[in-house]
Amino acid sequence: MRTARLKARADFGRPSAAAIDDAWQREATRAAIEGCCKIIKEGVIPAGTPIGRLGDAEWGWLVTAVLFGWISTRAQQAVAEQIDIEQAVRITGLDPDPWDAGTVASILQDLAETSDIDWNRPLAQWSRETMISFLLTVTRLIRKAEIARDLSNIGITRKSNPDVIAREENAAAGGPLMTPDEFDDEIPI
Repeated sequence: MRTARLKARADFGRPSAAAIDDAWQREATRAAIEGCCKIIKEGVIPAGTPIGRLGDAEWGWLVTAVLFGWISTRAQQAVAEQIDIEQAVRITGLDPDPWDAGTVASILQDLAETSDIDWNRPLAQWSRETMISFLLTVTRLIRKAEIARDLSNIGITRKSNPDVIAREENAAAGGPLMTPDEFDDEIPI
């Protein structure tokens, strides 16, 4: 009982993980907005320019400023919390999550080509079996796309494959560059 009270006292006033992430999200948003304001203050885009008159170049400057501010803050979070930069960049706090929305968007063509669905019939007229088949097809396609997304050798912030990254991280932590199974290799003489 005494231990539980001491733990409760120790946790009192300590922010939750969600509160900490919310603070990082607010900081990333602040940095993104600050980046846009800097573009205007520096005269890249003249102050007072109506938003409808912005061309592709001006939009490119604004989007780049937003992404740079947001990603640089997420990189700071990764260092501060000692988490993977890929993970920090993917934390958006948005619902739906853009990573999930992009994954679903990537399957739409394959879903449209599903031969056992009559796309001319309204959804409310589909049979129970057709609906089950449709949902299972969607689930299978999304799962396949998520695996491709999450296990890709191409990251957001680095082009190394996961094996190389793991070796580098292990070496940075004082471990060997070799994997345990490589220690069993014959030494050529």
